[in-house]
Amino acid sequence: MLLLQVTRGLLELVLGIQAQTKLGVVGVLLLLAMGVGMRARRAGLAVGAAVLFAWLMIQA
Repeated sequence: MLLLQVTRGLLELVLGIQAQTKLGVVGVLLLLAMGVGMRARRAGLAVGAAVLFAWLMIQA
């Protein structure tokens, strides 16, 4: 259980750093929107932010 939490935390950190490096503030805000959408159980917000984030990362 602890290993899963540590792995998840490291993955969030790496994604945040990579998004900030490539996309700046917009990438970090999209990651935040995905997290909020998942926590609030708003599938539309989470999926929309994930798709936009993936598209922007491909373009960067």
